[in-house]
Amino acid sequence: MHLPRQLGPLHDLPSTPEAYDAVLADVVEQALARLTPEGNLEHPDADDDIGDTSLGVTSLLALAWQRSKDPRLPEAVARSLAFHLRERVYTEDNPGYPNLTVRNSGLPYARYVLAAGAHPIGDWPSTVWALLQAVNILDLADGLVDDGRRAELVEVARGYWRWLTEATFFNPQEAGNQAIGCVVGGLMLARHLPPEEAEPVRERALALYADKIRAHRVLDRGALLPPEHGGAYDNNYGPISLSFLAQAHRISDSEMFAEDGDALARYLDARLPGGGFDNGGPRYSEQHSGFESVLGLRYFGARIGSDLGRYRGDTNWGRHAVKPDGGVDGHFAWMLVWQIQDTTPWHRDPATAPARHQLRAGSVSVAFDSRMTPSLVEAAGTYYLPAAVNRQPGFGPVLDGFLYCRPMGEVRVRDMSADGLTAKLVSKPVVGRDHVLRHVRSLYVTDGTRLWVTVAVERLAGTPYLLAGLPYAADDGDRVRRVAEGEVASAGALRLTHPSAQGADHFDARTELTQEQAAFALAADPRGYGNPDEGWRHLVASTAYEAEPAPGAPESLHVFAVRYGPGGDFTPSFEGDLTVHTEAFTAVIGGEDAHGDPELALAAC
Repeated sequence: MHLPRQLGPLHDLPSTPEAYDAVLADVVEQALARLTPEGNLEHPDADDDIGDTSLGVTSLLALAWQRSKDPRLPEAVARSLAFHLRERVYTEDNPGYPNLTVRNSGLPYARYVLAAGAHPIGDWPSTVWALLQAVNILDLADGLVDDGRRAELVEVARGYWRWLTEATFFNPQEAGNQAIGCVVGGLMLARHLPPEEAEPVRERALALYADKIRAHRVLDRGALLPPEHGGAYDNNYGPISLSFLAQAHRISDSEMFAEDGDALARYLDARLPGGGFDNGGPRYSEQHSGFESVLGLRYFGARIGSDLGRYRGDTNWGRHAVKPDGGVDGHFAWMLVWQIQDTTPWHRDPATAPARHQLRAGSVSVAFDSRMTPSLVEAAGTYYLPAAVNRQPGFGPVLDGFLYCRPMGEVRVRDMSADGLTAKLVSKPVVGRDHVLRHVRSLYVTDGTRLWVTVAVERLAGTPYLLAGLPYAADDGDRVRRVAEGEVASAGALRLTHPSAQGADHFDARTELTQEQAAFALAADPRGYGNPDEGWRHLVASTAYEAEPAPGAPESLHVFAVRYGPGGDFTPSFEGDLTVHTEAFTAVIGGEDAHGDPELALAAC
């Protein structure tokens, strides 16, 4: 079974001018065959997310004409633009729309679903999208759109902006990508207005970003991020926000967009494993964007010097939005226009500086959450999620159903590289149910092919074990395949356990239920509106690797040693306070330095 959305890395898609011209040529042929006598370019199966789609295809035809001067296109652009202005611009309030601040304003907006009152909640983002399609056409209008039609489009775009910023609450869905998109629309619109009208629009757009978005960023893993549907980051919409920040910086030169984009890019780089698999967020846990992410990943990957294009996007949407039959849909078409216009090359090499919330070398990576507990482990092409025991998700020692991974105090981190090895030592104070403060020290070492994890804690009464991950997915060419086991070895006895109970809150990796489906099933609200991350936190138990203590550890400690990836017998040894010998390295975890940070020495064998 393959995951349905995460396919190939986005930087594997050709991005030469010739490749983009071929994409546009295909769009042109589809559009000319689809164009109705009325000028409609919507996909015949389109239902929701429809209010901007015909106009989006029109913008692609305009870009194709600017690049090819295909003589068939001026008439198609004129007819389809007239259709949108005549049939898809609404000025009467949509019955049931809950976010208006001015009733009967008469300002134009776009509908998420065309039928009055059918599903009005999506009208705000649909109007943002329509504004962006309109300003793209205005950018491409020279020599293609006559002055009268151009003036009409300017007035509609100005009306969209006013409806978004005067007649409704701003960003009513708390969706960072939509809000930043609105700001971009205002900045692009200002370039088509007379100077006395342009500057207030530009200032309003910058103020909205500063006061309504930037000032409300959410902290996660040490980074301030634009909130996405109530959370800090979403693996579908977060990279789309990055694309909007890239466009905002491209057209405004405002450093705040560059600074915030750099911060989001570094955050994404740290949470994203080398193989590009990602999951998590308040809206979708596995569904990924495709072409909508390319601009931001490429633009900011170059700025921060890292290979963000390794992100496994939905390559069914690798070039533009499509319906299930593969036919072009104009939704989000502005992103294809912008990525074609931007000539930033992909940066294909990993960043070299250590990142607090990441360990990465070769084909091995560990992403850490805000508590410096692994959120995703990648080794030998397999991805491990935090397992759950007794309603507690994470990686760490377990005794009597209690997981020792939640810090009670400051978490110390030390990074080190030596002899072709890369290591991270994480030390955190943890309080158990007995209210005793213990120090959990976790050493992660990789040679780029294998990952060794050694966890030490003051000796526990009873029989503890290490919760060592939920094997979930593995690379399979351009797909990601579901798995229920991985290549794991342990110094102590190792077992792979599965929940005895059934149901979404007892996640068994052997079933066909995906993490995304289980997370939404556990969320409070319906799919598409609930928070799957919040739902996943209700997980009672999961498939898990459980490693017993390693033999030969110092008497005062319980030590667990696990290796992820290929290799023969795994028989590490220990001595002193905590010296670890493995087949590949010797590590000495020392006492605290003058600042209270744990000392570490590392050498290859």
